[in-house]
Amino acid sequence: MPSPKTPPAPAGSYPSRRGLLAAGAGAFAAMFALPAFTARAAEPPRPSSTPAAPEPPAPRLWYSSPADDARMIKEGLPLGNGRLGALVGSAPARELLHVTDGTLWTGGRNDVLDQDGQFPYGREDFGSFTQLALLTVTLEGHAAGSVSGYRRELDLGDGVVRTRYTKDGTTYAREVYASHPDDVIVLHLTREGKGTHSGRVELSGTHGETTGAHRAEGSCSFTGSFANGLRYAAAVSARSTGGTVTVTDDAVVFTDCPDLTVVLCGGTDYAPDAAHGFRDPAADPHRLARRKVLDALRHDPRVVRDTHIADHRRLFGTFDVSLGTSSRAQRGLDTWARLRARAAAGAAPDPELEATYLQYGRYLMIAGSRDSLPLGLQGLWLDGNDPDWMGDYHTDINVQMNYWPADRAGLPGCFDALTDYCLSQLPVWTEVTARTFDDPRNRFRNSSGKVAGWAVAFSTNIHGGSGWWWHPAANAWLCNTLFAHYEYTQDRATLARIFPLLKGACEFWESRLVTTTVDDPATGRTREVLVDDKDWSPEHGPQDTRGNTYAQELVHALFGNYARACAVLRRERRHARTVTDLRNRLYLPRVSPTTGWLEEWMSPDNLGETTHRHLSPLIGLFPGDRVHPAHSSPELIAGVRALLTARGMDSYGWANAWRALCWARLGEAETAYRLIATNLAPSSGTSNGTAPNLFDIYQADAERGIFQIDANLGTPTAMLEMLLYSRPGRIELLPALPAAWAEGHARGLGARGAFSVDMSWSAGEVTRAVVRSTGGTAVTVAAGRHERSVRLRPGRSVTLTFPGR
Repeated sequence: MPSPKTPPAPAGSYPSRRGLLAAGAGAFAAMFALPAFTARAAEPPRPSSTPAAPEPPAPRLWYSSPADDARMIKEGLPLGNGRLGALVGSAPARELLHVTDGTLWTGGRNDVLDQDGQFPYGREDFGSFTQLALLTVTLEGHAAGSVSGYRRELDLGDGVVRTRYTKDGTTYAREVYASHPDDVIVLHLTREGKGTHSGRVELSGTHGETTGAHRAEGSCSFTGSFANGLRYAAAVSARSTGGTVTVTDDAVVFTDCPDLTVVLCGGTDYAPDAAHGFRDPAADPHRLARRKVLDALRHDPRVVRDTHIADHRRLFGTFDVSLGTSSRAQRGLDTWARLRARAAAGAAPDPELEATYLQYGRYLMIAGSRDSLPLGLQGLWLDGNDPDWMGDYHTDINVQMNYWPADRAGLPGCFDALTDYCLSQLPVWTEVTARTFDDPRNRFRNSSGKVAGWAVAFSTNIHGGSGWWWHPAANAWLCNTLFAHYEYTQDRATLARIFPLLKGACEFWESRLVTTTVDDPATGRTREVLVDDKDWSPEHGPQDTRGNTYAQELVHALFGNYARACAVLRRERRHARTVTDLRNRLYLPRVSPTTGWLEEWMSPDNLGETTHRHLSPLIGLFPGDRVHPAHSSPELIAGVRALLTARGMDSYGWANAWRALCWARLGEAETAYRLIATNLAPSSGTSNGTAPNLFDIYQADAERGIFQIDANLGTPTAMLEMLLYSRPGRIELLPALPAAWAEGHARGLGARGAFSVDMSWSAGEVTRAVVRSTGGTAVTVAAGRHERSVRLRPGRSVTLTFPGR
């Protein structure tokens, strides 16, 4: 992430940091299936009855007051269907939804370099993720002072925001959800008693659009377009079983209605097709939005809701976890009060709250990463059109961290959005790299004068564009993240899809690596090694050093992954041998005789900030596997531990999550748990921590606290790694279990090698484990000092029991 010491400027004031697609892009179009805003091919399956409530009940976030309109990013409850997102306020008299479409981006390819050979990085050139619409439902006579018994909640298992309160002896209830099967957002109002609903439904754009009425069909809508040619639209309509619902010039008016169903839809003509400029010329967002609204309203609202719930539970129900039992007093607190109580000095752990936080991360993955673009810095959720760092895809930790939990938490299908995105952007990334990376003004250019394959910058958008500075090692980190997904699934079709990305990244590094000499302690002689060219260790220190540990580790892993892909797919065997030879010649980091730390640069000296937020030199420990206590030298592990200790325990949410993951890899359960607790501590004002709606807040400066979703996904990943560590051929159960979680169970933990694990533990020790093959065959399962060799056919399982340690 960019440094908080130089926070992003307000909208419109960012300082500048300064055609060969058509032939090749068509070949890529057949390799991914990232849908655009399109009509569905068939009616979704409808459940014959309302799904029964799960047992035990799914976790909920709940509150005794509505969200403050001025604090929606911290108090509004998030909904999403992977494409459409919303923050829900739930005030009795005024339901407010901030609505987004993940493809509503300004900007473009941004492929003209600044004077320093880097990419511009502003809202007009690079572009920004923006809001689609505001939906306001005003209810007459429902002022806060006239109601009692107010409660709002987000049911994580159903994906529904529910609100209840009493007015004049009548109980009013509402449900809001974002349906993936029907591709709409639904607000349903009901009551128990004699009261009715009267008021207005108003749809407004956020870019100066004018809302108009379609009286014949009973809807309101608006359309718009950006300077980049992106066209978009949104529509809303409402129905009731009684009273009257009419359409005025710019609103839907309802009077004396016993119930009301409001349906919203919207979208753009974005398409994941570089050959056509990432647009679908045949798309009509306005017509399609209206059609989807009316299609949903033709069904009984209970059927639409039940369809949504069944679809959501299909994903949410793949995993369950208990980290222990909380007290009755803890359970009686609303979510915000509970967070504050957990953080009080001397407070007892609240394991059910911690399990809820883990499940909330899974919920955000389901809501934000399905059949559309991947999760960026703020996922699908905005409360304005000026998200910090444009809500982009940061390639030096953030977008990767967003996808660490998917396979581990039983949501492999949610990972596909990242794969599809990278494949859709690859033609532009490749062309821009060939044309501009060797620009003489680029301080990161290749000394060889050769350029091949593809590279990106620290920030990417959805139009093939890059922003900020070139980031040579990003291609390796993206590829390694994609390959790790293959390791979890063992799906050869997935591996074949990402193969062009792996090959192109390897070709880039073949042209980039340079030779230098180092002293070999084993022989006392010098030897030649290959190192990264002049580069930066994100995001601190000198920008012109060679062989920084971050890049060396990433490229070492990339080359190994590519060779494995070639072997599995039986492709490019000669090229695999070439890349393996390069890998064997790569310089790998040492422990500094000066600091005792693992070196971050090819220097015994620390050239950066001791407590810097990034753990770039530790990438071989996590997410990599080259460094691990089980197979690395004690000297190397001591250097890793010393560097991690020096980095400190007080940082931003995503940085704490990364620290927790590294400490978990070292088996330091209590240290990792301290970092989890730090991230759960409530954000006060603009401070780092957790907001009332559980969004993680990143303190940019004394005046601004920013929502960033990466910690909401990285922290649950750390919790999962504390429960299970896996690498190809090996699964370790409870490798870093803290005392606070001494009793518990988990179901659906994903493990590399295509396995899923259920387990129970007591007094900190595994008592029973069920290992299921989802495609894997052989693995060693370890629990403490006990190990079991497991061989399974795909689809089979085995139950293991372990004696006490």
